[in-house]
Amino acid sequence: MKIQGINGAAGIAIGKAFVLPSWEWDLPDQKMDSVDLAQEFERLYEGIRTSRDEIEYIKNEFKEVVGPEESSIFDAHLAILEDPVFMNEIRGIIERQYKAAEVAVKEAIDHFVTMFDLLDDEYMKERAIDIKDVGNRLLKHLLGAPEITLPSDTQPYILVAKELSPSQLAHLNPTHVLGIVTLIGGKTSHSAIMARALGIPLVSGLEASLGMPVETGDMLVVDGDNGLVFTEPDRKTIERYTMIRSKQLQKKEQLQVLATVDAVTKDGSVLHLASNISSVKELDLALKHGAKGVGLFRTEFLYMDRATFPGEQEQYEVYRLVAEKTAGQSVVIRTLDIGGDKQLDYFELPEEDNPFLGYRAIRISLDRKDLFKTQLTAILRASAAGNVKIMYPMISSVEELQQANEILREAMADLDERKLPYDPHIQVGIMIEVPAAVMIADLLAEEADFFSIGTNDLVQYVLAVDRMNEQIAHMYHPYHPAVLRMLRATVEAAHTAGIEISVCGEMAGDERSIPLWLELGIRNLSMSPQSLLRVKHRVLNTTAAAAKEIAHECFTLRTSLDIEQRLQTFNDGAGSPDEQSGSNAS
Repeated sequence: MKIQGINGAAGIAIGKAFVLPSWEWDLPDQKMDSVDLAQEFERLYEGIRTSRDEIEYIKNEFKEVVGPEESSIFDAHLAILEDPVFMNEIRGIIERQYKAAEVAVKEAIDHFVTMFDLLDDEYMKERAIDIKDVGNRLLKHLLGAPEITLPSDTQPYILVAKELSPSQLAHLNPTHVLGIVTLIGGKTSHSAIMARALGIPLVSGLEASLGMPVETGDMLVVDGDNGLVFTEPDRKTIERYTMIRSKQLQKKEQLQVLATVDAVTKDGSVLHLASNISSVKELDLALKHGAKGVGLFRTEFLYMDRATFPGEQEQYEVYRLVAEKTAGQSVVIRTLDIGGDKQLDYFELPEEDNPFLGYRAIRISLDRKDLFKTQLTAILRASAAGNVKIMYPMISSVEELQQANEILREAMADLDERKLPYDPHIQVGIMIEVPAAVMIADLLAEEADFFSIGTNDLVQYVLAVDRMNEQIAHMYHPYHPAVLRMLRATVEAAHTAGIEISVCGEMAGDERSIPLWLELGIRNLSMSPQSLLRVKHRVLNTTAAAAKEIAHECFTLRTSLDIEQRLQTFNDGAGSPDEQSGSNAS
């Protein structure tokens, strides 16, 4: 039986299921004597203390596996234990209704989970899992219930659960878990984030179609690339996916040999391939794949899944570590880019009809000068440890750039007073991602040290297509003639001003775009770590002269479909990752 779910973490898993029992509590709703209230509060506070110590231990243990960024998920769990609204709800039930501590905790969990589930917001629905996780941990200590243990033998298994909390996932041994299937959750759930960090294939969102007919010991095939789960797979399905998994591993091995090879076309044109990262763990993977530095450090992920804004010292340590690990290679750190589809639990943004056109990115930073200055100070301090650059997101006017630079100068003056080192000549650039920035690119180039084209948002704004809207997602065309003209205008302005220009959006990691970059004269690309070797392989098997001819033709075509087909045809003819022959990588 084939079931369609959500592709939470990529990869193929084939093996037997281990079904994790759900945490279900059946508690008697009995009243207490008023004289026992003090004892119930003491039990509650002791349970909170024990739960807090346990979460701290798990956080530190997990940090050793995936790094500090992903382990900060547990900061959000600690925050729930200290959240006055959640705790007041529990205390109120005990005090006013004379109920036992465990009954009060269970009712508070149910109340908040139900409230979140009613919201038409996938992110908040998934945060309900965190409430359950913390509440169940507290219940476990109040009831003296044992942990649900996973198989202790070394036989690998596919873990199946209704939902998987970060606490449960933190206890997994990645060498024993082939894959994960959950009935609840999506791509932004904490379990999906952590599964990707651990490299475990995951498919979620199967509740409507699967229920829980799977039993421990059943054979499963999990296709994390396409979000598919096969229950009771026949021999042909198992053989097919065994072959797919084998080919994927073979391709990875073949491409890995290119990590130390420069990205040079057959006729000598050099491209510098850097990486987009959100964490130190991603940087490690990028460097393993041969990244030439960091073209985009998405710092907003330092601000997510926690209770408060990160301070200067915390940010500085992360930025410094990235600068040191890149060993002199360029590290472009983008300042906070929240709003739109990126929210913070502890920073309430206004409800907006058009959040992508609203209060976000540099607009928030200029409005909240205190937060902005803290981040700029941390980046400046890290610049003493390596080749660090600063980049502002969503710039649409010269005034915004000037205001941001004024705050940067204030941060420099503060560091001078504190006698802390930094690079006084640090380069400052901007993201080109709105049409206004393209139209005044010549003016912005007089104020900026470099441009980086963020194609994801640029395409969205140029075409007026919300890429998150399923009804019009088919209209999101990166190869629309208007987008190509925007790219060309931006490049011409940068070249005229003599400043560096790069591309850091998804188009940078699309092999089909290589002819465009060669024709436009863009030599710096930044992409996800997973795209580096694939793009490098394509560059090595491309002739710049032929690629430029194709690109020149694309700029004359009238429709997105014609341009995409022309680039695809050229890409197909340039060889695939399985065809290493003819490459100057040998």
